[in-house]
Amino acid sequence: MSKIIYIATTEAYSGKSLVVLGIVNMLLGKAFKVGYFKPIIDEDPSGKRDVDIETMLGHFNLDLPYEDTFAFSRHQAMTHLEEETRGDLIDTIIRKVKILEESHDFTVIEGSDYLGEGAAFEFETNITIAKNLNAPAIFVISGAGKTTDQILGTVQTALRNFNARDVEVLAVIINKVDREKSDEIKKVLEAHNTNRAIIAVIPYLKDLQNPTMKEIFEQLGGRLITGEAQLGNQVDNFITGAMQLPSFLNYITENVLIVTPGDRADIIIGTLQANLSVNYPRAAGIVLTADMMPDRSVLKLIEGLPNSIPILLVPGNTFATTTRLGSIHSRLTADNTKKLELAIATFEKYVDMATLEERIITFVPEGITPHMFQYQLVKKARMAIKHIVLPEGKDERILKAAARLINQEIVRLTLLGDPSDLAASIKQLGLNLDLQKVSVIDPIHDPRFNDYVETLYELRKHKNVTLAMARDLMSDVSYFGTMMVYKGHADGMVSGAMHTTQHTIRPALQFIKTKPGISTVSSVFFMCLPDRVSVFGDCAVNPDPTAEQLAEIAISSAESSLQFGIEPRIAMLSYSSGTSGEGADVEKVRQATALVRQKRPDLKIEGPIQYDAAVDPVVGAQKLPGSQVAGQASVLIFPDLNTGNNTYKAVQRETDALAIGPMLQGLNKPINDLSRGCTVDDVFNTVLITAIQAQEN
Repeated sequence: MSKIIYIATTEAYSGKSLVVLGIVNMLLGKAFKVGYFKPIIDEDPSGKRDVDIETMLGHFNLDLPYEDTFAFSRHQAMTHLEEETRGDLIDTIIRKVKILEESHDFTVIEGSDYLGEGAAFEFETNITIAKNLNAPAIFVISGAGKTTDQILGTVQTALRNFNARDVEVLAVIINKVDREKSDEIKKVLEAHNTNRAIIAVIPYLKDLQNPTMKEIFEQLGGRLITGEAQLGNQVDNFITGAMQLPSFLNYITENVLIVTPGDRADIIIGTLQANLSVNYPRAAGIVLTADMMPDRSVLKLIEGLPNSIPILLVPGNTFATTTRLGSIHSRLTADNTKKLELAIATFEKYVDMATLEERIITFVPEGITPHMFQYQLVKKARMAIKHIVLPEGKDERILKAAARLINQEIVRLTLLGDPSDLAASIKQLGLNLDLQKVSVIDPIHDPRFNDYVETLYELRKHKNVTLAMARDLMSDVSYFGTMMVYKGHADGMVSGAMHTTQHTIRPALQFIKTKPGISTVSSVFFMCLPDRVSVFGDCAVNPDPTAEQLAEIAISSAESSLQFGIEPRIAMLSYSSGTSGEGADVEKVRQATALVRQKRPDLKIEGPIQYDAAVDPVVGAQKLPGSQVAGQASVLIFPDLNTGNNTYKAVQRETDALAIGPMLQGLNKPINDLSRGCTVDDVFNTVLITAIQAQEN
């Protein structure tokens, strides 16, 4: 049983890093510890560490010392080849990989990059390493600028070489293919696939292949005048600003880089003004050539602009600068999270993940890590794409999360807000969010508004709500979004980034209402701790639940736990364990525990129990020997909101745990609340769990 996989390529700039990211992400969704190794790295003249290694360690937070992730620099490897000591090279690589194997569930080995001297020897060296490690391989080739016959020839040659050395090829991935040729290329490769390898064809994606302003700044050098916050802007093309301004404006396209001498104040100011206008696409940045600083009055104007695009000053002339720009290759780096997430999503979209998992993963992990949990969230959400409404469309955190969700094709979205305002915000933030893929609704002007008003009036007139009151309420985004869910025009709603919890859930309590047999709406947080994921409830809704309500919260939390792949072992928390304590608060927990056992005898539950006895196996065995829950609780139910809310925040802050939620439970349809201090990740994760809840409904 192999615990390693070798990812190789046949050429430089094949997109191998995309495949490595996808494989490592998939493995971390299944294994506790994943190792990463690159036998031969490329030296950087400035002494910087290998970009690929830094990306893997940084993005996935792999617990590996840098020096353990490689064996040789390219120069050292070439010395071994020249001195005919290849055996020593292979022996050292095998030794270092075996050390990683011993301490990791699985290890991913990334082959060399073909970027320097000795490229002719690299393919053979990669096959030799894979053969000596007995590692199955995935190989990647670039389809950029190649015909179908050329791609087929490259694949067949590579397969013959792997087969001749008895190296199993699990998958062949052709990257950067012309989208119009993708289907044809895949059919041809499948027809000649005698190895039963997985065939994947990934089209050229400009969002992955084109450089950012930061990469251009780093490779051109020079000086950054302004726009540091926007260095992540993607550059899709570049133009020279040499004509008169009226003509030049016609050439501004989305994500364009303008190259012009520093004395062209008209081009500089015209570009910045166009960038503020909703009538022009967003430019990526400006490069000023010839080391020519603009006039002081122009600099003063630039410095007073908020969120200015990056403006670089470089020494070379315009022709030399554009020539250098044309040779810049984008790299996937740890600081560009947006590109890394898109790379992983692209891999998962175009590669047969189910078959790949089946062939690579030959173990069943015990327990669940935070990465496993989040990997499963995305996987579950994609199983049946749901439609989620986000009422707070003008909040930048909502827009940033929406861009991630849409680009990863996880859900369908509706944003509430003025369409022109949202378009302007998206442009100002530099987001890759195509509004053609998102429904944007201004509630008051929506054709369904009057129908929603009538529905709300009929549902609430027994509570003395008049038609005029219903109209006023429906102009509120929380009511409008909730009504979309009620009417089946959306599957779920996520709100609260700009509103209180009460404001968010009041409409749901009024007309979405609770599921049959449930009278208490409650909440849970999924607490992603370093070695496990625990369910905490209720930490957001019920201030002082009765014993009956506490029992309902425990049962709902257990069902939520099961829905998200966590075996429920319920701990009913109190300040004493077992029969040792007395008092009204302990008695409430004791009664709630008895009610759960009566209603759901199938559930594993213990209570009252203290937090340490619930989660620490040693303490649990001492205080409640023989318990099925003590020391291994996965669902922790707090006796009141004061205890629950403070505990979840304390655990989150002191352990650096990721807290996903609160997720509301007990409603007929999924409505979920965000904290007003939420992050983009919080919004992203809450939409995922809402979509999964909607699948259940």
